[in-house]
Amino acid sequence: MTVSLSDHARAIIDAPVLATVATLNPDGSPQLTVVWAHTDGEAVVFSTVRGRRKSENLEADPRIGVSWINPDDPMDTVEVRGTVELVDDPDGRLIDELCRKYRGTAWTEPNPGSRRVIARITPTRVRAGGH
Repeated sequence: MTVSLSDHARAIIDAPVLATVATLNPDGSPQLTVVWAHTDGEAVVFSTVRGRRKSENLEADPRIGVSWINPDDPMDTVEVRGTVELVDDPDGRLIDELCRKYRGTAWTEPNPGSRRVIARITPTRVRAGGH
């Protein structure tokens, strides 16, 4: 069942706050990565490259968890759990949007030839707050 993001959750996710993504390795152990992320309306999105551990994990098992900590109040957190759809992003549109959000500059791909994908998370559980 898909759930909606609250206005409070969306405000933290759409701020330049780093997110921690958890995927499942082939042996079932967690794999954690810090990423840039934001919303595209109802879903949370981040960019990755095909062939990286997190994209391979998500191709094998689309379940994911993502968390954010409000830098102004570390007890104010957001957690999103859900499933991911990986969508090709050959022009790197999303990574450029995210780079402008987090760094204020255009993205320069450090590894030309990388196959960028958008990880689009459909939330099945959202927890925001913490007080």
